[in-house]
Amino acid sequence: MKARTMWIATAIATAALAGCYRAEPPTTAQRDLAQARDAAAEKEAKADQKQAEALAAASQEVATQAQKADTKSADAAYDVAVTRADGDYDIAVAKCERLSGDAQKACMDEAGASRDMAKAKAKSAKADHT
Repeated sequence: MKARTMWIATAIATAALAGCYRAEPPTTAQRDLAQARDAAAEKEAKADQKQAEALAAASQEVATQAQKADTKSADAAYDVAVTRADGDYDIAVAKCERLSGDAQKACMDEAGASRDMAKAKAKSAKADHT
């Protein structure tokens, strides 16, 4: 029984040593090396493409958000300009009410024209940013 166990152990050890770390023929090794290089280059190219796509998407998102911010800023500037024009008009009307006759009418016309001009300028500035 011991001889048989020794024989089996020797056969297994010999088979294991024979199959491990055996040098491949140069053509096989060269082919395997070329395949490994090709696979690595393909993976790298895919990773580069994925990175480029992610960068393009991020750039587009930044541009979209910048456009939205510009629009909001233009809207806010428009609202401020209109509010200022209305306030200036109210002040001018209060001053015009101290006058009478043609002077009051001319003053009111001038106040209205100034308000209209300020609002038109604000609208034009808003249109330039949208």
